Amino acid sequence: MILHCVFVRFKSALQAAEKQELYEAIAGLKTVVPGILDLKAGPNVSAEGLNGGFLDGFIVTFESPEARDAYIAAPGHIAVAERIVAAAEGGLSGLIVYDLAA
Repeated sequence: MILHCVFVRFKSALQAAEKQELYEAIAGLKTVVPGILDLKAGPNVSAEGLNGGFLDGFIVTFESPEARDAYIAAPGHIAVAERIVAAAEGGLSGLIVYDLAA
């Protein structure tokens, strides 16, 4: 299994409705890309204050590294990823992507 963790620092001008649309688009990938076992998305709820300004994120659980690789190349993922990058503060520098073998 692979846990694909993505943390986002959205632009401050991003409206709540736009953020919700992005969360829905991310959740929709589960029905389009095979090999996704679970997907969670939402705002950070940690009380530790150690988020470094990354207040939103999502975690996708894949059945295998191959499923994760297919997801990365999938047109649906690419379209959603482009929307996320456009909404992130500083584009790609407003993202952290971390994959963990579980």
